Amino acid sequence: MSNIALIFPGQGSQAVGMGKNFYENSDIAKNIFDNVDSILEKPLSKLCFDGPEEELMQTINTQPAILTVSIIAYELLRSKFDVEAKYTAGHSLGEYSALYASNVLDLESVVKLVKKRAQLMHNAPRGAMSAILGLPQEAVEQVVEKASSKGIVTIANYNTPEQLVISGEPDAVNYASELAKEAGAKRALALPVSGAFHSPLMEEAARNFAEEVNQYQYCTPKSAVITNVDAKPSEEGFEQKLIKQIYSSVLWTQTMEYIKDQNINTFIELGPGKVLAGMVKKFDRKLKVYNIYDMESLENTLNALGASLNV
Repeated sequence: MSNIALIFPGQGSQAVGMGKNFYENSDIAKNIFDNVDSILEKPLSKLCFDGPEEELMQTINTQPAILTVSIIAYELLRSKFDVEAKYTAGHSLGEYSALYASNVLDLESVVKLVKKRAQLMHNAPRGAMSAILGLPQEAVEQVVEKASSKGIVTIANYNTPEQLVISGEPDAVNYASELAKEAGAKRALALPVSGAFHSPLMEEAARNFAEEVNQYQYCTPKSAVITNVDAKPSEEGFEQKLIKQIYSSVLWTQTMEYIKDQNINTFIELGPGKVLAGMVKKFDRKLKVYNIYDMESLENTLNALGASLNV
């Protein structure tokens, strides 16, 4: 096994134009986009390439769009380089791309699962989310506990040791944000979402998702998948973990720490944006981190991998 980990972005990495460069320069990308359009029975590719942005930003479109571009980036890497990753991991939605890359789910299954997940999350009760920057985990946990007097609020994402996202009912999230700033947070930034993702407000969506999850076949992974709900490598039980993931915290800090502790020194982010690569650098600037989001970044990554791995 190599010392590579493949990581896949979640919601928030989308941008109009994503995947277009792949589509125009690769038959692999064109075939995947065409297949996904057929599975979804709508022109997702056109939405990715041309927008409008307001429509692409809707959860029901964002999630399958990011999934598709991430899968294309992975398949293009695999077509050029015999990548044998030791671990895969994805941030929230990105976990589905990781399951695809590890051969747990095929294309049709993973697209249909994400379509249903996106619909349920889009229709979930209204809520709020805020990013808390520059405040240690323990302090954010104390803030959340105090703010719970105003309603449901929880830590949704442990992104880095000093970047956490809180989620829940608007009044409680707003109060927690005020308390965080009083406690010394550099920023408490309201996120442009309508749902309280990864909070107890998503439990009904998770229950409804259970029916869908159990319709598919889950194969033994070829690379260990580090799952969001426990930050541990999984080889089975993905159905229950995907259900739980919808209302549970994303343990991304813990996931990165686990992978780093296994002497992994190379991370490749596959999909739109560079969010996860930036997070990896916050853990250890000596780690090698690459992004693949268009043909140029693919070529740059291949050149760097060839040099560093003497291929």
